Order: sequence, then structure tokens, then C-alpha cells
Amino acid sequence: MRKVHYTLYREESDYVAQCLDFDVSSFGATKEEALLMLKEAVELYLEDDGTSEPAPRISEITVGEMAIA
Repeated sequence: MRKVHYTLYREESDYVAQCLDFDVSSFGATKEEALLMLKEAVELYLEDDGTSEPAPRISEITVGEMAIA
């Protein structure tokens, strides 16, 4: 079993789930649906990847907000 890190946030009427280990994201009407869709998307990504390299190790995550004039 492989573990991946993700963020989950609401964007208008959907929830967006974004994998932090790979360039994969998905969305759904509920949190659960978004995470289920992300799981499937990551599984497909890893099938197509063809490498057996381990996922990168996340050492620091910064979540922020900035104002744009």
C-alpha cells in the first residue's frame, strides 16, 4: 500500500482534491467523492508511470494567501 499526501478545498460548488506527491487532482460534489476520484486518478497515474521509484517525501507544506492588486 502506498500513501499519498493531498489537499482538499472547496471551489464554488465542488470540492477539489489535489495530490501533493504527484501532479494529479480531481473534484467532486462532496468531500468523499472528491477523495474517491483522486484515489482513482492517482492509481491510473501510477499505472501509466511505469517506474517503481518511491513517491517523494514531503518535508514541508505551506498554505498561504496573498493579495494581488
